[in-house]
Amino acid sequence: MRGRLGTLTALYVTQYLGIGFITVGLTAILRDGGTSLDTLALLQFVGLVWPVKFLWAPLLDRYGSRHRGHYRSWLLALQGGLVLALLALLPFDRPAGQLGPVVAICVAYVFLSATQDIAVDAVAVRLLSERSRGTGNGIQVAASYVGNLLGGGACVVVYDRFGWVPAILLLAGLTAVGLLVVWRFREPERTDRVASAGQAYRALLSVLGQPGCRRWTFGVVPLVYVGAGATYALVTPALVDAGWSLARVGVVTGVVTSLPAIVAGLVAGAAIGRLGRGRVLVAGGVALALSTAMLLPLMNGRAPLGGTVAALCCFMAAYTIANVVLYTVNMDYSRPGTGGTDFTVLSSFGLVCSFVAAAVALAAADAFGYPTVAVASVVLVALGVLLGLGHQRRFRRPSDVLPGGRKLAEVPG
Repeated sequence: MRGRLGTLTALYVTQYLGIGFITVGLTAILRDGGTSLDTLALLQFVGLVWPVKFLWAPLLDRYGSRHRGHYRSWLLALQGGLVLALLALLPFDRPAGQLGPVVAICVAYVFLSATQDIAVDAVAVRLLSERSRGTGNGIQVAASYVGNLLGGGACVVVYDRFGWVPAILLLAGLTAVGLLVVWRFREPERTDRVASAGQAYRALLSVLGQPGCRRWTFGVVPLVYVGAGATYALVTPALVDAGWSLARVGVVTGVVTSLPAIVAGLVAGAAIGRLGRGRVLVAGGVALALSTAMLLPLMNGRAPLGGTVAALCCFMAAYTIANVVLYTVNMDYSRPGTGGTDFTVLSSFGLVCSFVAAAVALAAADAFGYPTVAVASVVLVALGVLLGLGHQRRFRRPSDVLPGGRKLAEVPG
């Protein structure tokens, strides 16, 4: 299991390196080169590829090499594609003046990264026991922040000191570590491949037919994601309105708050295996409510450095805890034969909720003010946690592995 978690860690981290660079690092580099804020805002739409990746997820469940490993064959091509896409950026050492080809390469990278995520999630569904899924998803969520730190932080520092080419080579080199991991990975033989592409695509809807899945997907997930996402969407404009410089906003929200989020993701993942999904969800919900209350001074225009940073760190840690639980239950509902499709469908709906939350929150804040939206978000999260706790009590799935490593099937009676 330790080796499996190590493989997933390397793949998830390298997957997010380029995403962190595009959304944080490249944005800073382009702004420094004189790119307008309107243009930078359009660059963020590149991320919309991720919520629609369910459209091609069934193809990865249906097709794959039996000789090289079903999902491993995809990962070899996709991980190599990520490295090549980054290397393709090397000639564009003045990206602000060569925005067209740079954005095109970024779109290709995000597409490859989203597709690689489908394959890695499918591998995780097949490799992780129910008892270890919390740890696996804690690693997945924490990996996104590690990628943000390295791709959006370290590579920008290298760019500032040594230039474009060394920064891109560092990014490509770190991503190539994932390719080495995939090369050494030996995927267990698959015997449950879906019979046709049509059957794989039918999984897009049949996943919701499992007991309690609709209640979870259309009740718990939107309430928690919209509630937490609404507050998160207000943070950056509230900091700017409070007089923070863009540089300080970037360092605090992109780097400083990532550290407690990484720790929270790993701790939450381990806690799920010991305490259960429901208890950790409640802990995340309570922490979200308290940390949102800590952000109320910011929402009212007062943002002293120490108190604001502490509040933001607490909020990001709480948000991460809730996110790990949501991902873990999504994996509970993902079937081994169509794991890539199932997990992608369920997680994509959460991403859509996050995008909607950001838009609605900003519009509501303009009409009613930041504090009103923040308080409303706490109410939504509380409702989501209560519904989620009831869901876990009613649709609890017994762990397939008991302490000591024995499977339920091996226990007499």
